Order: sequence, then C-alpha cells, then structure tokens
Amino acid sequence: MPQTNGSQAAQPREAAQLRQAAEDAFAEEIAALRAADDRPRPPNWQLSPQAVVTYLMGGRLASGFEITPKYIGERRLMEVAVATLATDRALLLLGVPGTAKSWVSEHLAAAICGTSRLIVQGTAGASEEAIRYGWNYALLLAKGPSREAVVASPVMRAMNEGRIARVEELTRIPSETQDSFITVLSEKTLPIPELNEEVPARKGFNLIATANNRDRGVNELSSALKRRFNTVVLPPPATIEAEIAIVETRVAALGRAFEIPAEPPGADQIRRVVTIFRELREGVTADGKAKVKQPSGTLSTAEAISVVGSGLALAAHFGDGRLSAHDLVSGIAGAVVKDPVQDAIVWREYLETVVKERTEWKDFYRAARETA
Repeated sequence: MPQTNGSQAAQPREAAQLRQAAEDAFAEEIAALRAADDRPRPPNWQLSPQAVVTYLMGGRLASGFEITPKYIGERRLMEVAVATLATDRALLLLGVPGTAKSWVSEHLAAAICGTSRLIVQGTAGASEEAIRYGWNYALLLAKGPSREAVVASPVMRAMNEGRIARVEELTRIPSETQDSFITVLSEKTLPIPELNEEVPARKGFNLIATANNRDRGVNELSSALKRRFNTVVLPPPATIEAEIAIVETRVAALGRAFEIPAEPPGADQIRRVVTIFRELREGVTADGKAKVKQPSGTLSTAEAISVVGSGLALAAHFGDGRLSAHDLVSGIAGAVVKDPVQDAIVWREYLETVVKERTEWKDFYRAARETA
C-alpha cells in the first residue's frame, strides 16, 4: 500500500481540496449570519434577503463578527439580484468576460439555499438531457420507463428540493436546447411525457444564469426566454481603486489556497497591472492625455488576478519571494497578445509610447524589453 506521512493522513478532506465551494469556504460567515438574522426569509431560504446582500457586500455584525466582501461594486445591483430570486423571475447575470458573473452566481446560491453545486455547464454540445433529465439505460431496458430509471438533471434536483440551480454560459447552449427552460421557468413544472407525469417545483426553487456577448459561439436568447429572466448587468469595476481592491483580495485568497511561499504583492505592482489593463481596455491613458490602441482581448479583472497570481508563483519558486516587474511582464504580455500579429504591434507601441515615458516604470520597461 502507498505510504503517507502523519500530517497528510491527519488532514481533513476539505484541506486537500484544490478549491472549496463557497458554502464550505465561507461556512463560518454563513452560520454567523444565520444566527444573527431575525428578518423574514422567503420559503426555503436559509437567510433573509438583507442578510444575503450583507454576505455578498461584507459588513460587521452586531456581535463584532466581520463578513468579508465577495463582490466589490454597486450594492444596488446585488439588492436587485437578490430581490429577483425572491420572486418567480429567474436571474440572468450579464456582462463582458471577467466581471465576476460566475463568482456572484456561486455565492448567491450558497447564501440562499446552502449549495452552489447544482450546475448546468453551457456548451455547444449541451443537450436537453442536461437541462431536463436522462435515463439509466440498464434500468430502462430491464424494467421499462419508471421514475427509478430517471436520472435527474441539476435543474430537476433543484425543483425537487426547492433550491437554486445555476446555468453557466447560457448563450453557449444551442438555441433549440435553451428553450427547454421555458416551461420550467413559466409553469414551474418539468414534464416527463414518457411517464405521463411532471415534477412540480417546490417553494424556494429558482434559476441563476450567466451570459456574455463578447465571446465567439454566442447563441442569442429567444424573446420568449428573455421574458422569463430579470437581467442584471455586471459592469467592469468603475474605478481603478475598486479594481485594485478586487485583485488584491482575490490574489491573497489564491496565495493561501495554493500555499505560495511568497510575500504578498506590493500595492505598487498590482496598481501597475491594473493600470495597464484599464488603459488598454479603454483606449486612453489614465490621465486622459493620450489615446492608445486597443488589443483584441477583453483584459478583464479576472485576467489581472491571474497575471498577478502567476507572477507571485514565479517570484516564490524562481525568484527571491518578492513580486517584481520581471515576474509580471510575461503574464501581462500573454494576456494582451492574443493575436500574434495585431496585438503584438499594440503591445510594442504601448511600451514605447506610454511605459517608456514613465520614470517610475523604468524597471518594468527594461523587463518587458528583455522578454520581448
């Protein structure tokens, strides 16, 4: 048998997981909110709508317990999202890639019903079975159609249990398959014609979908399906300070999760990454004095988090443990240069006309030129 050392054997299962679901990672916060929550709760919700928004936006409870912010942005957007889920309307989180749609979806489900795991992943090959139900063909052949032979989809399970189902990348699902949601969302039932039965949704059931219209492979939603959703658009961070705060928070969490033996990144390095991304994304320098060409990619906040996280790993394992410009430039160039011809020109021009002129960025310019 394989040998394990004592410390490995003693680790709880959760400690060995690469990534915990929101309801597990923030179980202590959810428990503290439940204990302090004395407001009315919709049927089958574990928290009141106000407590769900506190969980998302952060705050301090009367007991002094600190709730960490999961979403840094406009509070009203989260209030609208939560209020939607307390009605019979489904929620569509819409935005360009990297605006925390999946992150918000996961935390909403975790706070409301205690599980974020009832997920349908939208792909070009998604079939109706992924949304409705499938069959255990061994039982189907042995006994014929029966409830025992039905393999419930995440949506059917959510309806049975009165929970929240999540649909990731709704617009990647083929249009004819998307319409499988219409009866579920309008009638709150899931017919099983083969058994002449239907599955009614229990109170508490609802659906959160995410979508963006920037990626290739997008399938436009039918007007009938659009009417079943209340859409909340999640914008990119409004200010550089807000984006820096998001990157700082998420990178710190990544460092802990992956046990990266490096110093926390300095605020100046994170500010550089965010500044570069925002200037290239918006096509103008931060002071508004010069226009810059825009690359083909989205340069989202999520990509900025990835760049800083990768740089931190480089610093830890191949450097002195302190994040430097040299650790960041390769990741930034990789995020910017998606098209090897056009984006490479954009990146070189940005280095020569913007980065080179900033005296406090000389180390970054030298590192970028060395790796070019």
